[in-house]
Amino acid sequence: MKKIVFSMLFIFLSAANCYAVEYSLEDLYKIALERSERIKISEEDLFIAQKGKDKAAAALMPKLSGFGSYTKYTEDKYSPSNTLIQPDDSKSWGVRLDQSFSLSGRELTAFSISKGNIEKNRFDLHAAKEEYLLSVSASYYEVLRAKKALDIAKANVERLTKHRDAASVRLKVGEVTKTALLRAEAELSGAQSEEIKAKNALELARAVLARIVGIARDYSLKDPGHPGVDNLLAPEPDLVTAGCQPEPMNCFKTIALSERVELKGLELQKKIGQEQVKYTQGSYWPTLSIEGVYSRKDEDPAASTLNKESAYGGLKISIPIFEGGLRDAEVKEAEAKQRQAALLYEDKKKSIDIEVESAYLDLITQKGIMEKFGAQLTFAEDNYKAVSKQFEFGLASSIDVMDANTLLVTAERQLTDSLYNYKLSDLRLKRAAGILLKTAESKVK
Repeated sequence: MKKIVFSMLFIFLSAANCYAVEYSLEDLYKIALERSERIKISEEDLFIAQKGKDKAAAALMPKLSGFGSYTKYTEDKYSPSNTLIQPDDSKSWGVRLDQSFSLSGRELTAFSISKGNIEKNRFDLHAAKEEYLLSVSASYYEVLRAKKALDIAKANVERLTKHRDAASVRLKVGEVTKTALLRAEAELSGAQSEEIKAKNALELARAVLARIVGIARDYSLKDPGHPGVDNLLAPEPDLVTAGCQPEPMNCFKTIALSERVELKGLELQKKIGQEQVKYTQGSYWPTLSIEGVYSRKDEDPAASTLNKESAYGGLKISIPIFEGGLRDAEVKEAEAKQRQAALLYEDKKKSIDIEVESAYLDLITQKGIMEKFGAQLTFAEDNYKAVSKQFEFGLASSIDVMDANTLLVTAERQLTDSLYNYKLSDLRLKRAAGILLKTAESKVK
């Protein structure tokens, strides 16, 4: 009895393990943001920037250090008047407090720069997440596209197999020539090779998605479905929600200018460049150093003049006079980098403007293409059914059936491509506008 129970339990667990984990696009987003090496690298950059702020803050604080020494001499020595010249051993220790700062306030400027670097790295992390989510989306839809292509290839093989069988039957009764059967066999062989290609393409697409997201390969995907072809002319919900009617393109350009973190990062980089120039110019100013020291010394034997304990403070000022043109070169270099940051900002603004326009026009294009390919598929299906019936009654040739089937397969593939291209175009527009991560996070929550 126990063996039967254990056997049934083993079969049940094995069957349970056969079911692959199913992921939606939102599930993949969540997993990718948690496991992505690229995202973790950007997070480490942010951590490094935060530690840079700690280093800059440390420069504003005084340095406290301790010191100590022990010296053992070969012998103690005395002068002719019996005054100790060299003890047998000597011990000393103490603490020291030092603070050094430029009169230009360079240390405060460096601290301000470090805070700006943290914010810039946050923007870079945000941009890395958005770019990564777009690559996850592209791989996700590529798997769905490949799966649909395999379904189309299988359906094509089934149709051509039926047609081959029908041609074989009609050849036996003398209704068609052997040429019709040979043509059907050739078309079926071609369809079977396309099915093999589609299987391999699907496996590759699944492997790529698993690599990008960081999941096991035994998974399945939830297909979000497609908008009905009859409703393609309806306004896009995202455009309406964003208040982007009646001029959605200009509206999305405005959103991009305020939301794209790359622009925010470059704008911040301009300010950091100004601070960097100020920091570099501070090297012309004097540096003031303050020190306070407490020390204690013991000797054996001790001299009568030994000062066992002392405490003192001091001020020191260092004025740079000539360093071979180093400071002038550093200032000019910082000014050049500041100009570069300003030029990069203007260049990025223009690039984003074109990026948004391209993404929006591509979305509208894919929408129109879907409508036409949807109508084409309807006509191709009706045409194939009609020609197949005509072939059964001898009113159409085998070539007519092959042509109708080719048209149907082409229409199915084109509509599938346009449907997934439309989905991806919508995400590319969100990425161009700088709202992809915000949209994804709202869905994940």
